[in-house]
Amino acid sequence: MPVRDVLTYPNPILKEISKEVTEINENIKKIIQDLVDTMDATSHSTGIAAPQIGELVRIIAIDPGKNKKCKNHHGKKVLINPEIVKWEGLVQSREGCMSVPDYTGNVNRAEKVVVQFLDENFEPQAFEAEGFEAILLQHEIDHLDGILFIDRIISKRTDLFRRKKYK
Repeated sequence: MPVRDVLTYPNPILKEISKEVTEINENIKKIIQDLVDTMDATSHSTGIAAPQIGELVRIIAIDPGKNKKCKNHHGKKVLINPEIVKWEGLVQSREGCMSVPDYTGNVNRAEKVVVQFLDENFEPQAFEAEGFEAILLQHEIDHLDGILFIDRIISKRTDLFRRKKYK
């Protein structure tokens, strides 16, 4: 399947709320494959949400193991209709996003979450995540609700940073 272009802010699709997936059909299977292929095509991307490739459906793909600092995680996953049903703690994290390529910023996130979702076979699943994996899940699920990390910046004056460009 093709690697898709990632939409960048201020594309209005990124601010829309995605629709729940009600069945697995050929179109949904294609979106899932395109999400995984697009995420895998970049060495730095640990997650992607369907709106980032222009599809307003509630699907995310994550691969927290691509972050060398993330030791405890549940591996590469596709989550359909993900929902955080429990959270605890608060941690400040420095986030970036393929859809906001020129900036990073400090965001407050839950330290630990429980996420419920449907897998690629449309079977209900749930797991508890903490640390980087929990932050990643919150970041990607936000995309499904039209929220970007820049909307959650602690202080736009002191916690938004221009990304360094390496040649």
